[in-house]
Amino acid sequence: MMMMAAAVLGFGVVECHVCAVLCFCEYFACFLPSVGSRVLRRFFLFNPSTVACWSIDRFMREDLDFKITYGSVIKLMHERTKYRLHSHDVPYGSGSGQQSVTGFPNVDDANSYWIVRPQPGTNAKQGDTIKSGTIIRLQHMKTRKWLHSHLHASPISGNLEISCFGGENESDTGDYWRLMIEGSGKTWKQDQRIRLQHVDTQGYLHSHDKKYQRIAGGQQEVCGVREKRADNVWLAAEGAYLPITASK
Repeated sequence: MMMMAAAVLGFGVVECHVCAVLCFCEYFACFLPSVGSRVLRRFFLFNPSTVACWSIDRFMREDLDFKITYGSVIKLMHERTKYRLHSHDVPYGSGSGQQSVTGFPNVDDANSYWIVRPQPGTNAKQGDTIKSGTIIRLQHMKTRKWLHSHLHASPISGNLEISCFGGENESDTGDYWRLMIEGSGKTWKQDQRIRLQHVDTQGYLHSHDKKYQRIAGGQQEVCGVREKRADNVWLAAEGAYLPITASK
């Protein structure tokens, strides 16, 4: 089954239309659970210069090579547990008291989308590919806050707390993450094994089987650890991938 095409009205409002299409996917998956996971594994390529949007069926086109670019909206999947990096407007009851970040078990949740942003002050622009070693930021699509870390202790394991903090015009070095690609690849691609290392604390974005009972029952803790472990490997999964910007 192929998903219908959707129109994009212009580059300046592309994120609104990305959100609308992603919400349609979530809605569709809820009412057709037998094909929901199939729908959500499709990827959308938006071309703001031609106001066109195409649905690409990954199952029919396994040869497609999706690269993550700045401006893309993605879900990050924890490799071992398959939980998605997630946030919601619920503060931690300890530590910083900032917006909590968790691992979410279901694929069909709109609170697990993150916009890939460059480090401020660089020449990076929307549509550029991202190489291993690059410092990036991840902006939570729904609340517009940044994936953040600091020296506060995480609620369950006592490791480094991971939170969401700031907003559109409020970001600091606590939002900086260094992309580290595992293996031989140099440019970030969909389904590629990566680690994200927090620049200020040197902690790796990490998750494990330890789950919350109260603030986010059934969701698992996301924290930072300073050692490379099997549990700090992630993959870019579902999302809306902006096309690569042509060189001038």
